[in-house]
Parts: sequence; C-alpha cells; structure tokens
Amino acid sequence: MPIIAKASGANFIPAPPGAHAAVCVDVVDLGMLEVSFGGKTKQQHKVRIVWQIEEVRADNKPFSVSKRYTLSLHEKAALRKDLESWRGKAFTAEELEGFDLEMLLSKAALLNVIQQTRDNSTYANVASIMRLPKGMSAPTPSDYVRVCDRTPSEAEAVPPEYGDGVVDSISDDMVPF
Repeated sequence: MPIIAKASGANFIPAPPGAHAAVCVDVVDLGMLEVSFGGKTKQQHKVRIVWQIEEVRADNKPFSVSKRYTLSLHEKAALRKDLESWRGKAFTAEELEGFDLEMLLSKAALLNVIQQTRDNSTYANVASIMRLPKGMSAPTPSDYVRVCDRTPSEAEAVPPEYGDGVVDSISDDMVPF
C-alpha cells in the first residue's frame, strides 16, 4: 500500500499569542523517541498535552495548542515544573511515585501562548501554564477527537492545527535517509 506525502499545511494559522483560558483535551503517549541534546543521542519516553483555547479560527473551530514533554517527574523535568505551576502546588512524595496524566483531561488552565518563527513558518508555543484565576471560566471542549479514539481516516484528516505546535530540533544528520 503506498504512503503518499503531500505539501499540506500551507494555510496553517497558529493560535494567537497572549494569555488564554484553556481546557485540556488530550494527553498523547508518543512512546520512546530518539532525541539529541548536547551532542548525545538517547531514547526518551515522550508525551504531548493538548489544550483548546476560547479563540476560534476562521472556520469557527477553536484553536488548539500543545506541548511535548519527556514523561518524567524528576525535579528538573519540564513536565513536573509545568504541572506544579498548573496545579498551584508541589507534588507530594506519594504523587511522585506515579501520577496519571489522564487526570488532566477536561481540566482548565491559563496558558501563555507565544509565537515563534522558524524556517519561515510561525508556530504557537505554550510558554507557561497556570491555574485558571477564580471567576474566569474555561472553554467547553468542542470538535476534538482524542488521538487514541481516532479512526484511521480521522487520523489522516487531522488538520495541522492539532499537531504539536512545536517544531522539533531535527538536523539533517538525524534523518534516517
């Protein structure tokens, strides 16, 4: 069966920058990925957390933004820092033994989204996550199917807005061909 590559995403419009009320709509297990940092390559278990914000695109569907993490609650891990900021409290020793990320689904957050340009494309990246301030309401999730619940045809039809929102630092020497 052929696997066809196309030049798509040319009409991609990133989420607007700024502070946005958001709701977590997906936690995606990306599995073990090869990553390079400081000249060293290793395997790391990665996850992606996806949020929808209240702002809507031209087609009246909400923007989504996401952030990719190493699946670790080590004291220096970005996931731990962001989750503690989002929760507004540090993890207990018991929680550090195992925290189910699925608990994040449908939880409200205040995201700071920044736009960054790389290779002549602009991307919306989650710069910080906080608890939603009292009195501020979270958007209701809409028009999103979790990655684990998608049929093969839905997976092919997912617009680029539902992607990572993050450009990986991949050099030519990391591409396997």
